[in-house]
Amino acid sequence: MDYRITQGPGLTEAALSGRLTFNDYEKMRLLMRDLGAAPARHVTLRLDGLEFVDSSGIGMLLIVKEEVEQKDKTLDVRGATGQVLRVLTVADLGKVLDLRP
Repeated sequence: MDYRITQGPGLTEAALSGRLTFNDYEKMRLLMRDLGAAPARHVTLRLDGLEFVDSSGIGMLLIVKEEVEQKDKTLDVRGATGQVLRVLTVADLGKVLDLRP
């Protein structure tokens, strides 16, 4: 998994790409550090470029949500397609994450 962060007025956007698996734990820690340090009060995770997510990846997305909220920020998740969308839907993450097209 790779990520790219962009800043806008009041918004931090992180675009993820590749595969999100257990092997990406350290990269996700760096992502969470970067999101926590960003001044914006709202964070968007873009999953358009993510091709695959496993159960560990789901857990990491939930950890990102917790970390963002502990910094008094809000989070939405956008652009999931294909296998990623199916996994998020089957896991019923729409009840926990603000999933948007």
